[in-house]
Amino acid sequence: MSSNNEITRGIQLTPELARKMKTQRFQDALFHVMTLSFASLVLIVLAGIIISLFINAWPSLSEFGPGFFFSDEWDVPAQKFGGLTAIYGTLVTAVIALLLAVPLSFGISVFLTEICPSWLKRPLGTAIELLAAVPSIIYGMFGLFVFAPIYADYIQPALASTLGKVPYIGILFSGPPNGIGLLCAGLILAFMIIPFITSVMRDVFEIVPPVLKESAYGIGCTTWEVVTRIVLPYTKAGVVGGVMLGLGRALGETMAVTFVIGNAHRISPSLFAAGSSIASTLANEFGEAEPGLHYSSLFALGLALFIITFIVLAAAKWMLSNMERKQGMRT
Repeated sequence: MSSNNEITRGIQLTPELARKMKTQRFQDALFHVMTLSFASLVLIVLAGIIISLFINAWPSLSEFGPGFFFSDEWDVPAQKFGGLTAIYGTLVTAVIALLLAVPLSFGISVFLTEICPSWLKRPLGTAIELLAAVPSIIYGMFGLFVFAPIYADYIQPALASTLGKVPYIGILFSGPPNGIGLLCAGLILAFMIIPFITSVMRDVFEIVPPVLKESAYGIGCTTWEVVTRIVLPYTKAGVVGGVMLGLGRALGETMAVTFVIGNAHRISPSLFAAGSSIASTLANEFGEAEPGLHYSSLFALGLALFIITFIVLAAAKWMLSNMERKQGMRT
């Protein structure tokens, strides 16, 4: 101990060393300020978005009150507006997309990480990543000009003749097979979010330590048991994150939904019927809206979409923390 103190006292703080230490302290302080500024910029932008949405939506909210979010009336000439139709279409199409995309993405991810032969893994993974890079308007054009006619001629009649005859849920698959509507928009959204969810799931499945999976296989577990009892518990946070990423894309998608949802301001129990979403309403009407209640109501719809997204993310965070707490109690 005494020898260390002697060595420390023996070090002389030369002018050159003092200048170097001063420069390092300045660089460290500058780096701290820069990173703090970058992090604060995100909060400032987020606060600016919220404030601008609320200010522009206030005339409509003050005119119609909270009932704006629960009214399905959207009459531009009469200056009467309600956001329920657009909110309903947004939620329905996003739920349809998730119900279809999550199981498919899970199956693709499991195949790529556990079953796929090595010669096929790279080209198949690259193809999935390329699907994520396709612009949304291309999906919309594909949905309107390619998928919608096939959907109207084959898929809708088949659904109407089978699920449409089932009590209680048959009303969801009733109506004329016109090819566009809520279900068509949900299917196109499912095509769009599958690459995102699949990419995240595949990446988190690959970080599972091989020793865990090899040990499970060694004691006789099947692939399904390894995935459900080893891989999923280990990667649940990443899996939920991938699902939330896909849900965020589905909630805010604009052009693809605008092409195939029908853009009708009405609520129908049938998934075959035309409808509208918040994003499609903004895309169709924002450019032609005049200052006043119409313009303000569109901002109110944007505020509603922001609130929906916030609630979804908060629910995901709560679910993850609840799962971690329960796992900690078991261990």
